[in-house]
Amino acid sequence: MVIRHLPHNSIDKKKWDDFISKANNGLIYAKSWYLDVVSPQWEALISNDFKYVMPVPLKRKYKIPYIVQPYLTQQLGVFSNEPITEEIIRKFIQKLPSYSYQLNLNACNFLPDANPFPNYILPLDNPYEILVKAYSKNTARNIDKATKSKLNIIEHYNLDGFITFYQSISRKYKPTNCECMRALIANGLQQGVFKLKAVTNEEGEIIAALCYTAFKNRLTYLIPVSNEKGKKESAMFYLVDTIIRQESGKDKMLDFEGSSIDGVARFYKGFGAKNHPYYVIKNLRPSFLVGRIK
Repeated sequence: MVIRHLPHNSIDKKKWDDFISKANNGLIYAKSWYLDVVSPQWEALISNDFKYVMPVPLKRKYKIPYIVQPYLTQQLGVFSNEPITEEIIRKFIQKLPSYSYQLNLNACNFLPDANPFPNYILPLDNPYEILVKAYSKNTARNIDKATKSKLNIIEHYNLDGFITFYQSISRKYKPTNCECMRALIANGLQQGVFKLKAVTNEEGEIIAALCYTAFKNRLTYLIPVSNEKGKKESAMFYLVDTIIRQESGKDKMLDFEGSSIDGVARFYKGFGAKNHPYYVIKNLRPSFLVGRIK
């Protein structure tokens, strides 16, 4: 198999997007419009028979190319309708246009020497009455608490409101790139595959909100946010339960974009979600760049 490396301006994006939409393991992160926002100069590796593709989120610092997983992009790697073997994955990795990389491969890109990271997924094909039986006691208790608090769901929240609410939350860690977030959500809404929902309390205040995606049969829990009132009222439990109730009995799955943080993972598992790991590969970058590349 011959693998071609295409620079950004040589990628046929319509053909690319058709391929990702039809691939067995196609993910929204690999759509061209998504990559254009989170990694504007992304490149591509494509097999000569166009049966396998791999987006390459390439950046440059001091004119040196390096590959790093983009913001709000959990998984990339090799995509195809064909079986993706270890040999094929390694051939693509060997063709990466940089010796310096840190890249998250998707769940269908298993490599025995890659580092697995948790990702929790809940199939929604059963009726709600069956799905709810898999909830943990803590999850059921929080949903009951939220229901008694008379919370309300805003089914179609607006982008400006979502960004304003997100920015209003105090955080100990580094502020998120809200400009990129806004551009990505705006594109996703235009494409019809992003959804914004919010939760209000009895006084009508926004206390939680969620941006999630609906691509193929996968709903992806992309950007959740709650303020202190929302946490106290268990608003996110209520919102996720509402989505599960609405989408139950359909050939869909809820992808929670799993976490290694115990409390967050417990929240996901509390709805009955199971771990379907993805895989991270790394190759050391030059020592003088460590800590400098962003």
